[in-house]
Amino acid sequence: MTFDALRTALQAGIYTVINPFVRLLIKIGFTPNGVTLTGLVLNIGVAVLFIVGGEEGNRGDLRYVGWGGALILFAGLFDMLDGQVARLGNMKSDYGAMFDSVLDRYSELFTFMGLCYYLVAHHYLLSSLFTFIALIGSMMVSYTRARAEGLGVECKGGLMQRPERVVLMGVSALACGVASAFLGGDYKLFVPGVPFHVFETMSILTFPLAVLAVLSNITAVSRLLQAKRAFALRAAPAGSPPAPAQKVAAPAAAAVLAAALLLGNPSLAGAPEPRLVFPTPSGVANQLFYLQREPNTNTVIYQLNVNSAGQLDADEPINVFWIRYPEGGQRKALSFIQRKFAYGLSAKLVGPNKYKLNFAAYDKVPFYLMKSGADNAYHVFTVVANQQISLTRVYLHIEGGTFWVPNVKYIEFKGWNAATHEPTVARVDV
Repeated sequence: MTFDALRTALQAGIYTVINPFVRLLIKIGFTPNGVTLTGLVLNIGVAVLFIVGGEEGNRGDLRYVGWGGALILFAGLFDMLDGQVARLGNMKSDYGAMFDSVLDRYSELFTFMGLCYYLVAHHYLLSSLFTFIALIGSMMVSYTRARAEGLGVECKGGLMQRPERVVLMGVSALACGVASAFLGGDYKLFVPGVPFHVFETMSILTFPLAVLAVLSNITAVSRLLQAKRAFALRAAPAGSPPAPAQKVAAPAAAAVLAAALLLGNPSLAGAPEPRLVFPTPSGVANQLFYLQREPNTNTVIYQLNVNSAGQLDADEPINVFWIRYPEGGQRKALSFIQRKFAYGLSAKLVGPNKYKLNFAAYDKVPFYLMKSGADNAYHVFTVVANQQISLTRVYLHIEGGTFWVPNVKYIEFKGWNAATHEPTVARVDV
């Protein structure tokens, strides 16, 4: 499972937990901008707490660090709440999105200001330098995305986006404060033969800040390179392969995201041949569609779940499993993680013989399992570029990258046009 898949799954789980609180905020009249403003005030409180700790505390007193970390995490919760209040309360607006982005930058700057002040005040000069470098990287992660999208190119992803930065700073600061109660604020670890200590209690905060300094700038540079590739594709002469993606308003493009990688601009296009020779599954009774992707030919099968009498299981209408072609074509069940965070799906009955499908890795855009009027049989339908497709295959094309951050070029949907009953191929360029 990819890093983005895990991130999306965790975010969906958190939303499930906080949605009741979100609905309460909406009921009592909280607006998205009000939630965002509350988050800013809390982050100003974080800065004040660290500044007071720098002035009033001493080098071995890490209580302020612990409380600062707890407040960072609490304030970070409001980053998620404002978006959910906007979505569930139907209060989304362009100005609200901009207001949220601007105040998020202010919030982060105040947090870093407090951390830098505390570290300088207690003579952690090298750590304060790394913290300032982390501040530079954090701002550039946001700026590269905003600038690219202002020029019409989507630029997302990376290992150190704002939620990750908030969690890393908050958890490390909180852990540092808690550890000081057991180790002591002045604890130092020496290694024989080394003239200086290699670890101290404060390192529980300063080491993660150094990691943040490195990874945030790597994320910013990777976004810059991602934008460069997108600009190059857009500037390619007509007829030069590969053709640049055309933006279309497709409300359901990319929902299959079983590998948690579907974010992009959908367009109808014939995809080039993949590098691997993928087999076509055969002999699978009641097969609905299948999913294939690099780096191997292992295939995920989505099968209608019926009993021996041909009756559909209403609670679990689709069975999902692997066909592992490199291992002799054996069938294998999905692991717990694959089922819950990547390739699995849930189904909800929404009408006679009609189920709404939510894929584990991406549940914002549904597919539907329903009977077709043409053959009175169940099929999975989605909509790409304003055409309804009866789905038979999903393919994710990956060119390089890493295990955690693969370079996904496009997702291809194959099936039948529900209106014309002709074969069709639709592609989502990422």
